[in-house]
Amino acid sequence: MRRLSIAGICLVALVAMPALAGQKAAAPNTLTASERAQGWQLLFNGRNLSGWRSFGGGAASPNWVARDGALVLASKTGEMSGGDLVTADDYGAFDLTLDWKVERGGNSGVFYLARNAPGTRNIYETGIEMQVLDNAGHPDGKIPSHRAGSLYDITVPPLSAARPAGSWNHARLRVERGRIRQWLNGTLTADVPFGNDAWRKRVAASKFATMPLFGTFPSGVIGLQDHGETVAFRNIKIRKLGASAL
Repeated sequence: MRRLSIAGICLVALVAMPALAGQKAAAPNTLTASERAQGWQLLFNGRNLSGWRSFGGGAASPNWVARDGALVLASKTGEMSGGDLVTADDYGAFDLTLDWKVERGGNSGVFYLARNAPGTRNIYETGIEMQVLDNAGHPDGKIPSHRAGSLYDITVPPLSAARPAGSWNHARLRVERGRIRQWLNGTLTADVPFGNDAWRKRVAASKFATMPLFGTFPSGVIGLQDHGETVAFRNIKIRKLGASAL
């Protein structure tokens, strides 16, 4: 085998670098050609709240604004105002990815399979939640099943999965027939059966035991929680899965 000098090795590396440099990450709130080919869709265009509405019906709460390429809850009341933001469309089996960021002491959530059903008033009475939280600065960070990335009050994520307040976190949710998975910054934070006796047993052991419609719907809206603290979302993308995943 021919041996290369140090100079030769460096030259080979330099020749190979342009191919890597050309692999640019997609701009915020856009889709690459590959993502479009795979069926991904943007849920937030980076400019306005098109495609979103209030969970209670009608236009989105004025607390929600599009700012600097992010979907921001600008409220700092520290109290839930009921201004949860939801998609106009329902989704069943899907992959969902997004970035989120909270300020110190922030609390929010990403809901899915949620419906404004008769006999309910709040999105958490039906929808499953991936927790969004400043673990270090919010009291819920002391409760393992309430930490960032958890399937709220049902699974316990690794404490190291979340980044500090003020940092962007990358979340992924995958809902398939009989199975739900969640990831935070590449770490698996939930992997549970869904819709069967094992799921119902988990719910019965949680704070949702008294909410008969919680986690019972095969499809529903995607929701962003107004918990009264500032939170921001961006790069919200969804891909519907085929009928075989239902």
